[in-house]
Amino acid sequence: MASLVVACALVTMVAAKASGQGTIGGTLQGTWDMRITLTDCAGHVIRSFPSLIEYAAGGTVVESNAGTPQALKTPGEGVWSHTTGNNFAFRFKFFTFNPQNIFTGWTIIAGETTVDSTGNANTGSATVKVYDPNGVLLATVCAETVGTRFEL
Repeated sequence: MASLVVACALVTMVAAKASGQGTIGGTLQGTWDMRITLTDCAGHVIRSFPSLIEYAAGGTVVESNAGTPQALKTPGEGVWSHTTGNNFAFRFKFFTFNPQNIFTGWTIIAGETTVDSTGNANTGSATVKVYDPNGVLLATVCAETVGTRFEL
């Protein structure tokens, strides 16, 4: 009976690791203190700012950043999934407003990140697409990301 309990525990741990879920090294689930560097996609830095990103169990993501005043945007909300090894894909969207609180469009960020073997750092890249209220693409920039796990 004891060996059955151990086998069940091992299957659960292996399944959690394979799906990218869990809390051990190499997994994405959790909250991350990030540094986002926007570029013109040719490597020229536009600006850099901090961000806080939460990757929740089940594949949802919530993002907040200091790159745009919070009065001018909603939090980013989206999805993430495990791809291979310690690699993950993510995509989220936030809505934007002008200082008069008029809707000005939305931004979609899609990218990939790799968690190191300790499970406490990640690096990645993303594409940032800015749309007007009618869904017309206004601009595309690139982003490089680096982060550490936000913990107690």
